Amino acid sequence: MARQIIATGNAPSSPLFSQGVRIGSTIFVSGMAGIDPATGEPAGSSIGEQTLQALRNCASVLEAAGCSLDDVGFVTVLLARPADFAGMNEAYGSVFSDRPPARAVTRLGPELAGILVSIAMTAHIAE
Repeated sequence: MARQIIATGNAPSSPLFSQGVRIGSTIFVSGMAGIDPATGEPAGSSIGEQTLQALRNCASVLEAAGCSLDDVGFVTVLLARPADFAGMNEAYGSVFSDRPPARAVTRLGPELAGILVSIAMTAHIAE
């Protein structure tokens, strides 16, 4: 099965990874930090602001792949500070309020200046 690279100007990018990859009917979205793609800076200093931006970034990659957050089956949330769990959960719950996907939350390994959260997703769409 061919691997299709998904790219959009509406999410942070790097030459070191693809924003998304589609293989068959599965879409893999790379970890998206809470960075505003227009400025290249964190979307705010709070975990809520950065969680919502990270989710918007993931949604932009999914849209470029022809699907949406409704097609997400699994989410991995990486937190820089475990103490931010409740704030992340509040923001996350405002986006995935009905029929949320499966999810894992763990600690973000490297310390990145100003980055509080990174979110990766796997979605499935009909071929």
